[in-house]
Amino acid sequence: MPPTLRAFWKFTRPHTIYGTAASLVGIFLIASASLGAITAEGLAALLVAQVSCLCANVYIVGLNQLTDIKIDRINKPYLPIASGEISPRTGTALVGILGVAALVIALQNLYLFATVAASVLIGTAYSLPPLRLKRFALFASLCIFTVRGLIVNLGLWGYFLDGAGQPVQFGPAILCLSLFVTLFTFVIAIFKDIPDMEGDRRFAITTFSLRLGKRFVFDLSCWLLAATYLLVSALSTLFLSPAGITFLLVFHTAMLAVFFYRRGQVDLKDNAEITDFYQFIWKLYYVEYLVYPLTWWL
Repeated sequence: MPPTLRAFWKFTRPHTIYGTAASLVGIFLIASASLGAITAEGLAALLVAQVSCLCANVYIVGLNQLTDIKIDRINKPYLPIASGEISPRTGTALVGILGVAALVIALQNLYLFATVAASVLIGTAYSLPPLRLKRFALFASLCIFTVRGLIVNLGLWGYFLDGAGQPVQFGPAILCLSLFVTLFTFVIAIFKDIPDMEGDRRFAITTFSLRLGKRFVFDLSCWLLAATYLLVSALSTLFLSPAGITFLLVFHTAMLAVFFYRRGQVDLKDNAEITDFYQFIWKLYYVEYLVYPLTWWL
């Protein structure tokens, strides 16, 4: 990959790009199950949403990098603005262009526009002064799980149903998924700061890791994640077919087994291992979005 493209790819924070792309596919599959079929029109709507939401995603993570240059030089020196691969001026231009593009593309549907606009607004408040909500542990977590857990799931569900000419009603499928993702992204929100404690401490960014300790937040994250799998499995069995229940229970049991195996390998004294485990948690997030919707087709 050419250096310029490699720098841009790092700028997009690929793990968040994968998460956004997977979430749209998952919501589309659940909406299609509710509608009874996957249609060409639905796939076209998915493509439009992917482009708009991915532009918004890069706007949000790019803005965060622009406002965190000094912190990232300590916590994440490999990021392209912190390392000098992309200048702040170029980063600002990218953020501005992609933010506008996200909103313009989303204008074709009220639900899509509301989803993208709300995400962009919260993402801006998260990073940009004077609010800069990321300074406060509770508000930072609230921003992340509100966008990924509630706004994206419920807003895009409305977008796909409205685009198909159907009334927008929030049934058990999307509500169970939204609950899972809301709890899961809360885990992501509190876990992500564990390897970043040094830079956050220097620049007075209050995080749960600094307030409660690395070990406490690590253990809390793991047990919350396990509880999330168990809770959503239990709730989903009230609505799924027998085949769907069997599939979901086997799937979630396998995910928990792999998760706790990986958890046992993490050395909390090694930030590289913590970061690697954090990326593994994101992989569980992708897989859930791609596999959980299949249970509603069985």
